[in-house]
Amino acid sequence: MTLVLGDRSRFAAEVGEPGPLCRVDLWAADRWLTCDDNAAYVPQFRRDVGDTLTRLVSGGGSPLPFPGLSAETTHRRLVRTTDDGADGELRGRFHALRWGPTTDNVTAHLFREEERLLITLEFWREEHLYRHPDDVGAVYVVEIAVDEFAGILEGILAALGPAHA
Repeated sequence: MTLVLGDRSRFAAEVGEPGPLCRVDLWAADRWLTCDDNAAYVPQFRRDVGDTLTRLVSGGGSPLPFPGLSAETTHRRLVRTTDDGADGELRGRFHALRWGPTTDNVTAHLFREEERLLITLEFWREEHLYRHPDDVGAVYVVEIAVDEFAGILEGILAALGPAHA
């Protein structure tokens, strides 16, 4: 049985039968994010999704760092920064959806404006871009309420079954 959570136009997850590996399809801005690998290794995936949920419910997340720039332009600027020094620290504050191999085909950032999230996404693998030319250079922006996103993450965790020590 597959559990469907959320709305594909914002953020959605489809979670298959739990086990050591579980099919997890993620959607954002009507784009299938897990098109390269939708077999999640449950212990790692559960930990990563749980860390994201904990961060959000504890009030974590920062607003757009560059006044006057859109989320899309901010995403592009962060992607151009280096991973070392102050630039790396800045970029690291906004990394999102770092949930292992299932999501490592997209670069994602998360910005929080009070109880609203902006999530930016960009596919980067050449093979994906060759197969999906509409994604070349595209940055997708999702606006979603913190509570809605947190509810989807809670649903994912519940669907994956109990955590094992």
